[in-house]
Formats: sequence, structure tokens, C-alpha cells
Amino acid sequence: MASAIVRPMALHKPVTLAGVLAVAATVAGLALASVSAAAATVRAHALLHSRELWATIDVCSPQDQPDVVGIRGSMPGTGNAHEHMYMSFRLQYLATGNRWLDVSSGASSGWVAVGAAGSTRQGGTSFDLKPAEGKPPVTLRGVVDFQWRAAGKVLVSSAEPTTAGHKALVGADPAGFSAASCAVG
Repeated sequence: MASAIVRPMALHKPVTLAGVLAVAATVAGLALASVSAAAATVRAHALLHSRELWATIDVCSPQDQPDVVGIRGSMPGTGNAHEHMYMSFRLQYLATGNRWLDVSSGASSGWVAVGAAGSTRQGGTSFDLKPAEGKPPVTLRGVVDFQWRAAGKVLVSSAEPTTAGHKALVGADPAGFSAASCAVG
């Protein structure tokens, strides 16, 4: 029995310079998209792990502001003045089972613009509470939600609970006060 050798036929198509350039542009575009995505990931990591990203309670029912809790946040800039930074402040209370739950009414600021992202920014707000008579004090903390935006699009976002040991530029009462939580009531 004779064996036959089967060879695939090569298909030849004419290659034009325009075709080569189109393929090169597509490959370059994919490479730039990969580099751009990688750069965005590195930048997001740097922002989210910065020592300048924090939240603190800077007012906890002092004598001159009874039943007031102030929350302050700090966020690092991206270095790009065309990007903008926003914060949203909310209060949480310590519920049974050591779970933190959002205070249901009037304890969220909504989004507040804190400035262009050229440099680190701080922002804050205070909540005037009405503790229930005859009830034990309630332990509260703050959470600050952070967003870096450009052209109406959220580039990076994060949320940080309040921690102690931060320096508020303004608003702390007494001056220099920084706490993770606050008992009111």
C-alpha cells in the first residue's frame, strides 16, 4: 500500500501597508490600554494606602458643644488639579453583638466637594444629637466615604472608619482632639 503525503495548502492573501498599520495600531492600542490600566491600579493602591487617608472624631460632646459629634477626614491628592475630591460623613452606633450600624435619620452629610485633587485635603462635619432621656450613653463612630472624580466619573473610592491619633487642621474641640469613637447620652 502506498502512502500519500498530505501537505496543507498555504493560503496567500495580499498584504497592504494599510492592513499592517491597522494591525500595528490595534496592538499599540491594546498595549496602551494595558499600561493605562496598570498605572490606574498603581495610583489607586497608592491613594488607598496613603498615611494621608484617614477619618477621626474631632468633637465628642465637649462642654461648649454638648451632644455634638464631629467627624473629620483627610484624603491624599492625585497631583492632578483637573480631578476633584469628595467626602461623605456618616455616624454609626455600636449595636448588640459588637456590630456597627448606620444611625438611621439625619446622620449622613451626603457628598461634599473638598477641592481639586492637586494636594491633600481635609473636610469635616458635625452632627447635633438628641439623646433619649434616661437611656445609657450610646457609643458612636464615624465613617468617611472618599471619592476621587474626573469628568463626572468616579476614578477611585474608599470608606474609612474613624481612628484616633490624627491631626485635624481645623475644628477639633478641644484643639488636637482625635478619637476612634465617642459615647454620647
